[in-house]
Amino acid sequence: MDVERSSLCNCVVNFLLEENYLLTAFELLHELLDDGRDDQAIRLKEFFSNPSQFPPDQIFRFNSLRVADPQSLLEEKEAVVEKLAISEYELRLAKEDILKLKSELQKKTESSVNELSVANADVSVNHGPECLRQKKDISLTDLGPLKQNERRDLNCAVKEYLLLAGYRLTAMTFYEEVTDQNLDVWQNTPACVQDALRHYYYQYLSSSSEAAEEKIVMVQEKESLQKENDWLNNEKARLLKNKDLADGQISALTKALEAHQKDLKEKENLVQDLKQSLELQRKDLNDCRAEITALKLQIEGYRSGRNLTDTDVDHVQSELEKYKEKFKSQQIEIERLKANITNAPDSVVSICPGKDSTQVSEKVVEIHEDKNAVQVPVDAVLRVTDTEDSQSLITQTFDDSKDKSEELSEESVNSSNGNSSSNHSESVSKHNGELPPVDTGQLLNSDNLSVEAASEKMGLQTIQILADALPKIVPYVLINHREELLPLIMCAIERHPESSTRDSLTHTLFNLIKRPDEKQRRIIMDACVSLAKNVGQMRTETELLPQCWEQINHMYEERRLLVAQSCGELAEFVRPEIRDSLILSIVQQLIEDSATVVREAAAQNLAMLLPLFPNMDKYFKVEELMFQLVCDPSGAVVDSTLKQLVPAVIKWGNKLDHILQVLLSHILSSIQHCPPLSGVEGSVESHLHVLGERERWNVDVLLRMLVEMLPFVHEKAIETCPFPDVPEPTGTSIFSTSLLELYAGGHVKWPAFEWMHVDCFPDLIQFACLLPPKEDNLRNRTTKFLLAVSEHFGDSYLTHITLPLFLVAVGDNGDLKFFPSSIRSKIKGLRPRTALAERLATMCVLPLLLAGVLGTPNKHEELAEYLRKLLVEGTVKYTQSTKCNAEIIDAVRFLCTFEEHHAMIFNILWEMVVSSNINMKINAAHLLKVIVPYIDAKVASTHILPALVTLGSDPNLNVKYASIDAFGPVAQHFKSDM
Repeated sequence: MDVERSSLCNCVVNFLLEENYLLTAFELLHELLDDGRDDQAIRLKEFFSNPSQFPPDQIFRFNSLRVADPQSLLEEKEAVVEKLAISEYELRLAKEDILKLKSELQKKTESSVNELSVANADVSVNHGPECLRQKKDISLTDLGPLKQNERRDLNCAVKEYLLLAGYRLTAMTFYEEVTDQNLDVWQNTPACVQDALRHYYYQYLSSSSEAAEEKIVMVQEKESLQKENDWLNNEKARLLKNKDLADGQISALTKALEAHQKDLKEKENLVQDLKQSLELQRKDLNDCRAEITALKLQIEGYRSGRNLTDTDVDHVQSELEKYKEKFKSQQIEIERLKANITNAPDSVVSICPGKDSTQVSEKVVEIHEDKNAVQVPVDAVLRVTDTEDSQSLITQTFDDSKDKSEELSEESVNSSNGNSSSNHSESVSKHNGELPPVDTGQLLNSDNLSVEAASEKMGLQTIQILADALPKIVPYVLINHREELLPLIMCAIERHPESSTRDSLTHTLFNLIKRPDEKQRRIIMDACVSLAKNVGQMRTETELLPQCWEQINHMYEERRLLVAQSCGELAEFVRPEIRDSLILSIVQQLIEDSATVVREAAAQNLAMLLPLFPNMDKYFKVEELMFQLVCDPSGAVVDSTLKQLVPAVIKWGNKLDHILQVLLSHILSSIQHCPPLSGVEGSVESHLHVLGERERWNVDVLLRMLVEMLPFVHEKAIETCPFPDVPEPTGTSIFSTSLLELYAGGHVKWPAFEWMHVDCFPDLIQFACLLPPKEDNLRNRTTKFLLAVSEHFGDSYLTHITLPLFLVAVGDNGDLKFFPSSIRSKIKGLRPRTALAERLATMCVLPLLLAGVLGTPNKHEELAEYLRKLLVEGTVKYTQSTKCNAEIIDAVRFLCTFEEHHAMIFNILWEMVVSSNINMKINAAHLLKVIVPYIDAKVASTHILPALVTLGSDPNLNVKYASIDAFGPVAQHFKSDM
């Protein structure tokens, strides 16, 4: 009974300690000691006397309950923090040791199983409870953490045990410590039995450890199998759903396949029928040719004998008319068969590869036979497929026909005037064997009425031959020589009566060369422009522009480039309302093209297109496209946009003020959307932004655009000058001091002139205050803009407007008397108000003041004086204070990026080197260090090294250290030169 009681108590102790019910365990310890059960309280005494769990100094401090003053509390806090750091370090080491021990224990587990079994067999009966507890600990650790329902059942069982064992104080403490459960209500579960803890104990003793472990494994396997079963059921449902979808798709594809097979079989039958019919018609046609040839030979025989009678002529002509009618019927049937073959599949077209030339020769025979009445030589028609200039050929053919008709008419007139039969036969002989007229009077009248109709008919049939032959000839012509077919294609497109045939030929024109080079594109474009001039607006819109639209998504960029280069030139030959709708849509799609050359050509042609727009309805759309092209990632596109499109938009839209407003807005928003350099509020870095590659490129090209627009700003300021009485000198001196004095009076508004110093300069200052120091390229671009402003607006504007404004912006005093009183408050608002703003102004605005405003050639002396005040004299607020030293040195470093200022800077640096002021010498060493990357080896050997040697020999150690620090970059930068 004692063993049972001791085991149950040990189980309760283990449970309380593992679940961290420390107050209950502590109360149980006292009740066990009061009952004299010291052997069962051993583990609790060891736990609560453990110094690592309950340090004695803390217990003593808690017992003393003295009132601590703030000083002692602070000291105790520091001591605790120090101990905590040491404890954390020791805990980390202990955890590492535990991990190592666990790994070693894992390796030795298998080898130690036999030894443990032997040792367990030799253990005496007195050690039984201890072994049982060890086994229980192992099994508990193997079971894993307690589940929620298990914890609730064990809490109720422990409460019941404490009450039955008489530990009422411990039970009360347990009630208070278990806050998430009502211990008086035990839910009806299999674990809810009377005297539960004893039943658990007996159940555990009645089962072997192997059986318990096997049961646990079975439960775990059951849970895993249940999860796997659920997953398999879900997977089965998904697969069944996919199977249904696949079955539906298979059935639909099967039906489609059967339909396609049936259609294919029908087309194959149709092809066979057409082939047989074509062969029969060709056979009949060859028979007709043979008969015509026999008749021609017979006629030639009659001509050589000079005994041709009127009866024979009538007979021959009647025979010719009969064969001509039969020949025409055969030709119509051939045309019908050709149309059917064209509608058949492409595979049918390639069945008879040698028939193209045969068909062409057939058509040539038709022209020859059909024009026998006006005697056109067959060679003139045969040259249609070999000539290089179809236009001149058709003209020549028409002229030949007219000449021969006129000769025939004249001969008829001569015969009617009474010429002898010998003269008549000579005339027949003179006209290359032509048949003499049977009745000259009637022939004259009939020829005069039909010669014009015959010529027109011959021209149309020649065009028909061209239209039919060209699509078959083009694929067999070398690519480098296909442009020689352009006159023929243009002639056929221009004169063919059927729109479908013209569309096909226009398609051939645009697809003449798969990937045309620059020269070939120029030839094709000239052909399109010439064609547009000849066919008029409506046909250009309905035939040429649709071909352009089809080509904008072509796989080859050369073809898309052809469209981009054609749009601007074709716009002149369409209606005005088409220019800013269809053509603008084509250009807009080409602007989105992936190829750089296509986007560049689209920008150039958009500039050509703008003057042709009928109104300003699409201005804001065009302006959006312009800014999109300006920010293009390709430098070639940006250059074309800045040089051609931007001036065209300004000239066309006449909205310079709006473009400038949007431009400044884009510059500021591009950098404001970038993340800050630091997330610490109130620091200088939190006001600076980190630019990505894309944002840096956008800001750079937008600043370039601002520089390109400066001439337009200057021109508009001159045009809108409200002081007509002031003489207008040439050049930039128009903004003279006298004019600025009149402007400062504030009597009239001059917004085009005020934009520069009221809007542009403040926005540029705000932009500069967002740039981190390393962004020298963007700062250099801003500096070039300021220098260009000085060049355009003149020295008076620089002295009285630009310089005072930037002096105020960096915190110095500037003379604002040339500013109207209405805007002086805004200019004064640029002055930094806080220490943080002063640092930002020194870091970001001072470089622009030095390089962009005072860096102009005519301000050289003022720049030297201002630098001397900053670096040597220290009379202004930029004394040798540590907080501004780094920013001033960085500003001077940026000034050194302009080589023309090097001599002046070295003169000032030498004054600093030979100065008696220690701080000035140290600053000189720092300056020498930062300007090394911007000089060459010669300057370094003549200026930098002597200055550093002088500083290195200074008796002050700080100066020596600074000079040593500066020697490093010199040695690194010029390691191959010195």
